[in-house]
Amino acid sequence: MTTRTKSSRKTSALVGAAIGLSLFLAVALLPTLLYGGYAGIILAAGIFGAPVAASAGVKVLVVVGMVLAVAAVASLFAVAGAAAGAAVDALTRRGEVEAHHQA
Repeated sequence: MTTRTKSSRKTSALVGAAIGLSLFLAVALLPTLLYGGYAGIILAAGIFGAPVAASAGVKVLVVVGMVLAVAAVASLFAVAGAAAGAAVDALTRRGEVEAHHQA
């Protein structure tokens, strides 16, 4: 594997990760915030009691739930996009190698 091949794979993985993150922003940001906030409310209800009052601790738990959900789902989209980019690069490179060997 040459240096050009390594940089090409890295570039395609980075492009795939960028596409995955943009897809996350377009499709999954709002549902992730909603479900993360819901998880924070459930956690706050478990810690502070069932009728949840709007105290500082509850608000902090809701925000932490939202941030953790966004970080987890965004990283999932980024990794999936990077894997897809690397797979596309490997498949196109395989076609180039087969065409080169046949010629």
